[in-house]
Amino acid sequence: MKATLVLVFFVTALASAQDPAANSAAESACGPKNVKFDAKQDSTQHPTPQPEPDKAVVYVVQEMGTEKCSACALTKIGLEGTWVGANQGSSYLFFTVQPGEHHLCLNWQSVLSTRSHTFACATFTAEAGKVYYFRSRIFPGHYDYSFDLDPINSDQGKYLVATSPVSVSHPKK
Repeated sequence: MKATLVLVFFVTALASAQDPAANSAAESACGPKNVKFDAKQDSTQHPTPQPEPDKAVVYVVQEMGTEKCSACALTKIGLEGTWVGANQGSSYLFFTVQPGEHHLCLNWQSVLSTRSHTFACATFTAEAGKVYYFRSRIFPGHYDYSFDLDPINSDQGKYLVATSPVSVSHPKK
């Protein structure tokens, strides 16, 4: 009886984790799956733009731990279904947004299917003239990886940006 309950729980959990409608809704903030990026860290420049009066600035800082790893995970960042750039290893990127509610997506660009299916999402409401900071981290599991994409306070965000190289990215042709 106990084994049957465990099996029923496992099958139910597996089925709910693979709900195509839920996955599609969660991934709607991402861009098209076939878009790939080239990205590299650039420590020769350190842009930190201030927001225009009618827009907000969003920073996404990727933390890969204490290792300096310029060839670590490349993650694509999406906003409302369009890719806005990519972070390579421990780095940051930034972009501007109009005021209002926004949906962010982070997706690991990898040739390994188990990694390329890994993504995280976040929602925020931007106000004109404000700066928003998000931190992404990768957590290895037993058989796969998971991400988090969390808003962080401005003090922590400024520190992470100041101690990270900027990521320069462009879509592959």
